[in-house]
This record gives sequence, structure tokens and C-alpha cells, in this order.
Amino acid sequence: MPEHLGAAVDRALARPAPQQPQWPDPEAVRGVRAVLEGVAPVVTAEEVDRLRAHLASVAGGTAFLLQGGDCAETFAETTERSIAGTVDTLHRMASTLTSMAGLPVVRVGRLAGQYAKPRSSPTDALGLPAYRGDIVNGREATAGARAPDPRRMLRAYVNSASAMAVIRALHATGTVVPGGADTGFFTSHEALLLDYERAMLRVVDGHERGEPKPYDLSAHFLWIGERTRRPDGAHLAFAELLANPIGVKIGPTTTPEQAVEYVERLDPYDEPGRLTLISRMGSGEVRRVLPPIVEKVAASGHAVVWQCDPMHGNTVQTRTGYKTRHFDQVLDEVRGFVEVHRALGTHPGGLHVELTGADVTECLGGPQHLSTTDLPHRYTTACDPRLNRTQALELASLTAEILRPR
Repeated sequence: MPEHLGAAVDRALARPAPQQPQWPDPEAVRGVRAVLEGVAPVVTAEEVDRLRAHLASVAGGTAFLLQGGDCAETFAETTERSIAGTVDTLHRMASTLTSMAGLPVVRVGRLAGQYAKPRSSPTDALGLPAYRGDIVNGREATAGARAPDPRRMLRAYVNSASAMAVIRALHATGTVVPGGADTGFFTSHEALLLDYERAMLRVVDGHERGEPKPYDLSAHFLWIGERTRRPDGAHLAFAELLANPIGVKIGPTTTPEQAVEYVERLDPYDEPGRLTLISRMGSGEVRRVLPPIVEKVAASGHAVVWQCDPMHGNTVQTRTGYKTRHFDQVLDEVRGFVEVHRALGTHPGGLHVELTGADVTECLGGPQHLSTTDLPHRYTTACDPRLNRTQALELASLTAEILRPR
């Protein structure tokens, strides 16, 4: 990496960085980073640029972004069967949206790298370090499993590269859906674990702005989460340096002024497709909080992608301790999101959901009318509850109805 870019990365990562593990051996971390800096990337810069071009169409109002997959991938479940199930579900959702809403759909999976998770507390109910995703530690409730282990970053890389190979094979052979380079399937994850993300930087000549620029080639699309979007923090400063398309999750405490700051810092040259603002307000807040944010950003003149995450703001916990979401609230947030944009004349450009192709019982309601008594039957998520295949396809159909031109 050129010296000036390396210095810029170091300055960015010297800022406050929430949600990072307390590695017991910093020297081991540096050793793992050195290995990852020399491996083949998971994705290519050309693929990243292709996604940016597709997202420019979304920002311009002529396409729709569908993003979905696991809340937290696990090493054990990175199998061809599980990957194919998720990819197939997203393709079927996209087909429904295209046929009913009349817009081409850009498909982006929460796949091949979604191994790190933010947590609300550094410890769990037993006083053990919180599970922060397979890239950091194990789910088992033991001191040994929960100790942060930097070698897990190597396993995460291997699994991500293997998953990407499966995705490409499924796509190229038409096993899941007739495909090819033009239809495209892209990957994404939260850029949370900074030791891993910095190690996957690659400087590529010939960037569209005419100068070498670092790409984070762990995924095509990266987002900054609700817990790490602080303006003075390392995550935002790191994302400013990247050529990848970037997303920012904005929750109900986001002010219009903060949203404009994200836009001006992450999209300084007003490049359509560069920035996606992912609202996750909750069904009870979206109609109140989102309008002034959209108005303020629209007045700035930047062409951003507006995307709805109807999952995270609608999480509840049952009396028996299960985290869940109700399908009706998820759908209502989508409806509120579209209502806001229709009223303001802006494009409701995307949907971001946690889902699986498996027949899990983690979210309530939907076509199967799942109740709290159903939750224990197939509740297998490593972190947050996901829509199952039937619920996800129903959400796509109902979202298409909402989006259908009147």
C-alpha cells in the first residue's frame, strides 16, 4: 500500500473504535493480519465497481435493492446447502418484486463474511465475554470458547472465500437460477471487526476517479452499524477511505443533521451508488422520524440509496426469553417507509432483511401464523431471529404490492 494511504488508514483506525474484542495477545493479531494481507481477495475490484453502477440505478429511481441473509453466519453452517437456500430465496424474492413492481432488482446477500456481531453488553448473563460472532469467539457458554481468538479471522477468510466460490458456481451453472455476469449476485457484511477489514484492503489502480484507491475486498458492499456510526469513530473514518459502496444504518435517534454529515463525509463527490442510508426505525417510529431526515438529505443534493431494514427496530423478547419479531410489524415498517418516500417524492429504493432459506421458527406471524409456542421448535439462529423462506417470500410479495405504481 502506498505510504500516504497506509498513513491515512492508520489515522482512521486510531480513532475510538467501539465493539472491538479485547484480544489477549496483540502480537498474535498482528501475525494474523500479516497473513491475511497476502491472501487472494474474496471478491474483485471489478465486481465492486459493477455493483456501484447497479446501485447508481437504484439511487436514480430505476431499480430496487434487495439485501438479505443470515443475521450471523457460522462456520458450521457455511455449507453449499445453506448458501443455495439463501441465494434461491433471494432470487425468488427478486423475481416477485420485478414482476409485480416493475423494477429490476439488485441482489446482495448477507453472505460470505457476516461473521462479526455487535453486542449490547460486553458480557452475558453468566458473566462470560459476549459471543461476538464466529470470527472472534465461540457460542458455547464456557470461558475457553468465549476467549477472543485472532486465529478465527483466518477461518472466517477461508469460509468466506469458499462461500463465494459456491455462489459463483451456483450462478454460473444456473443451479439456482439462470444467471451470468449481467444479472449479478453480490455479497455484503457489516464492517465491524476492524483488524479483519484493514487486512483485506487492496489498492487497485485505475479507480474511476483516476487515482489508486483502497478496496476492502472482503465483500462487495459494507455497512456501518447503528452501534458504530459515531461521527468521531474509527468505523466512519475507515469507510471514508474505501472505494466500495457503503451503507450506514440509521435508527430512531438519528438526527437530520447527523444524516447529512454521513452523506457529506461518505459521498463527498456526489457519486450515485456510493452511499446507502438504511433506516431501521421500528414500525412505531418510521413515519415520525424518517421524514425530516429524508427532506434534509434530499435538500443536500446527494443521490443516495434509501433502504429499509424493517427487522432490527421491531425486535422484542418473549416471557420465555426468545428474541423475536412479528411479521405484521416488519410489514408495517416497510409500508411506513414507502409512505414517507411517496409523500416526499423520493425513491423507496431497497429492502434489507435477515432471512434464511430454512424452515426455521424464529419470527412470529406470517403465512404460517407462527406463535410463541412455535418458537422453540426450530430456533437455530446464532444471534437475532430471521424470517424463514415462506415468510420472506410473502414479505416480497406484499412489498411488491406496496411498491406497485398506483
